[in-house]
Amino acid sequence: MEKSLESEWIRKRARRLGFELCGVAPAEKFPELDGFADWLARGYGGEMRYLGDARRADLQSVLPGAKSVIVCALNYNTPLPHSTQAFAEGAENEPRGWISRYAWGQDYHAVIGAKLEELCGALRERFAAPFETRWYVDTGPVHERALAHHAGLGWIGKNTLLLNEEVGSYFFLGVILTTLELAPSLEGEAPPPDLCGNCRLCLDACPTGALTEAYVMDARRCISYLTIELRGAIPEELRAPMGRHVFGCDICQDVCPYNRRAPVDALPAFAPRSWPKKSLPAAAPDESLFLPRLEWLASLSEEEFRELFRGSPIRRSKWRGLLRNVGNALGNAGAQADEETRARIRARLEMLAQSGEELVADSARWALGRLGDMSS
Repeated sequence: MEKSLESEWIRKRARRLGFELCGVAPAEKFPELDGFADWLARGYGGEMRYLGDARRADLQSVLPGAKSVIVCALNYNTPLPHSTQAFAEGAENEPRGWISRYAWGQDYHAVIGAKLEELCGALRERFAAPFETRWYVDTGPVHERALAHHAGLGWIGKNTLLLNEEVGSYFFLGVILTTLELAPSLEGEAPPPDLCGNCRLCLDACPTGALTEAYVMDARRCISYLTIELRGAIPEELRAPMGRHVFGCDICQDVCPYNRRAPVDALPAFAPRSWPKKSLPAAAPDESLFLPRLEWLASLSEEEFRELFRGSPIRRSKWRGLLRNVGNALGNAGAQADEETRARIRARLEMLAQSGEELVADSARWALGRLGDMSS
């Protein structure tokens, strides 16, 4: 059977598994990687040392004999409001934080991994000749966005994320490296063109200035990095601009025009986790990861954190990291709180300031200082 027909079969099979997009690229080095070493040398990768894995420069070192890469995109968007809309109403008597949309539900690594494994199984049934596969979901030494661009899924935008004219950017990427020689989706065609044009909404909206210029991200200033990847204290000059983000950030996606009409047919697995009163301590309100109550998050013990976030991406921040972020967010929330609510925030922060975890205590002390500055 012709290679092009086989590639089309793969795309159709991926769609049946629920993937929004699927394409095939040759297992080559693409020009997007040319400046990566310089980006790392400038320190923009922060503490993410795994990004320096030398295998990223050559797919053959990841899977010897690799000839093709299958790239799949899975939508995680829901109809709930964006972060840029969620806090528009102003003062609240229950200050709430923001958790990135992708982390509301189950861990995407497991959800997508199961689908990629199923797709690999279908390939084994389809092709009789021996071949190898290796799949990754944001965990391997591969540049998913560059591969996706050359598989025809979209272009890399000014916010450094993959953008698709019809689908936007609220999707996860998964890749399958294989020794099968498949027809590329863009055989004889150029990759999708950059449609960002003169727009700079993402650059102007980033509160911490992480997008130093179009297409360049300094991860050390990115709220997602600061709340998830950074293990130490958040630099003080970035704490106030971070607002009420406690895990990740969606701002540069939420303001992107291509996400205004992005599909909202995410799997139920990616809907916000919630806990009814009966599963929580007596008199507790229902809790949800969509606009979670900061005071609730601040009250979680390490054991409760492990139990509530079992199978959740939020486990990556670890308990101490989440409470560090929550303390920071509580300090910033005080700016919009009435006096009664601010008193509750202060009491919670005073408890956190006594934590045996210096990372948590430091954040709480900073937040208390911020509340003091506002009351003077």
